[in-house]
Amino acid sequence: MLTNTKAILISLIHTLIIIISLSAQAAQAQIYDVRIPPGSNYNEASFRLWLPDSSESIRAVLVLVPGSNGDGRDQVATQLWQRLAKDQGLALVGLYMTDKAHADMFIEHYVDVAGGSGDALLQALAELGSLSGHPEIDTAPLLLWGMSAGGEFNYEFALWKPERVAAFVVNKGGIYYSALAAKTARSVPGLFFIGSEDMAFRNDIIRGVFSINRRAGALWALVEQPGVAHAVAGSDQIAAQYFKDVLDLRMGDPRDPAELHELALPDGWYCDPTPMTCEEAAGATPPKTPVSWLPSESSAAAWRQANSVAPGN
Repeated sequence: MLTNTKAILISLIHTLIIIISLSAQAAQAQIYDVRIPPGSNYNEASFRLWLPDSSESIRAVLVLVPGSNGDGRDQVATQLWQRLAKDQGLALVGLYMTDKAHADMFIEHYVDVAGGSGDALLQALAELGSLSGHPEIDTAPLLLWGMSAGGEFNYEFALWKPERVAAFVVNKGGIYYSALAAKTARSVPGLFFIGSEDMAFRNDIIRGVFSINRRAGALWALVEQPGVAHAVAGSDQIAAQYFKDVLDLRMGDPRDPAELHELALPDGWYCDPTPMTCEEAAGATPPKTPVSWLPSESSAAAWRQANSVAPGN
């Protein structure tokens, strides 16, 4: 009898510890939701903001955009992104956006952000800033993470509002409305992912978009993940390091937020996929082929690793 009582007591203590832990985690964060009415090129547009409780001022906003017509609001609970947010003074915003019904649903209309969906995101940021008591969210620089259609959205947004974007990720998407970016957009650091086992048309399109703009001096990098199909497959880990390195260059000390600094080719590293080597761009001979541009030695090392080894190996 005593043994059973002791076991029950231990179980209750464990349960209490879990409840206290979950309550503490909830107390360390703030969550807000807004919905924007349907627009000309989208149907649903809902957004979720996550803030570390310790945030005094938001340095930048990391926008998490899911695949085609997906709901990315729960992505704000991802530990990887929450750790980055706490470390870098970021807000997290998860996006849920869908198309109106049309004949070719594999061509997402809401990805064409200039048609109205981009304004929906900007309106949501303004409303979330007001709701949370952080009006700086309305004008804070954006980091754009996305998978598939999410990467397409990010690319189009960076070309549409380059002055607002600190860095963006294109991740194995297949439909793009824009090819050659304006010079201001080519100055926004971008990280592109393709998988060797993904559909050929997706890879060819992303290579083309990357190559034409790198030829024109874009501060962009292309990662070709071996053995990867249409999946995240560790690209989020690489992107988190990339975002941190870009912020170090473009915004400086996290404790002293400032406007975005414009970057140039000599500020980063060149990485050549043929010999799989990287070198500082400053003082290097300008490449004749569209090699990747990375913001730091650590990002260059992550690029080299990702291009050489399949995830999990």
